[in-house]
Amino acid sequence: MDRFRNTRQPDWDWWGKLWPTPGETLRELGLESGDTVAEIGSGNGYFALPAARIVAPASVYALDIDESLLAELSHLADQQAIENVTVLTGDARELSQHLPEPADVVLIANTFHGIDEPDTFVQQAYESLRSEGRFIVINWTDRPRETTRIAGEPRGPPTELRLSPEATERTVLDAAAFALDETVELPPYHYALVFER
Repeated sequence: MDRFRNTRQPDWDWWGKLWPTPGETLRELGLESGDTVAEIGSGNGYFALPAARIVAPASVYALDIDESLLAELSHLADQQAIENVTVLTGDARELSQHLPEPADVVLIANTFHGIDEPDTFVQQAYESLRSEGRFIVINWTDRPRETTRIAGEPRGPPTELRLSPEATERTVLDAAAFALDETVELPPYHYALVFER
């Protein structure tokens, strides 16, 4: 299985500078108690753990291809007494095969630009959702990398991999029968698109 391009897990220190309140961001995007969530490219849980607090007692399925990051996520969940996170090792392009139940929300944060075969992944996201479920894509803006600085250093994917909201929308809508529900600006360097099945 090929790894996604340019998806190194960020250091939590600068991640915290970029996303100081990840739970508030998720609530702004419509996450609420009772939503079953599948997070793609969850890494060590920067979004999965606050998502689990929001949706409890519903489940958060944290999917990643890096077993060491998932082990760290499991450890952090244990430390924080979060019991509704299930880690899944696997490729997002085979998402429906990994989930034990359909999700209310499929979330992908900061890694959509790095997926090979995005059409396959988007179709899998669609098939993994319940009727009227939501697919949330959080993406870096398509500004040059040297202008997206955190703690004085350029951060995020290479400029050539970045997608505008319009390009992300087109990729998703061309691949599956989603409808765009809303576009949300997430300063300083991100946007989110919320699609409905």
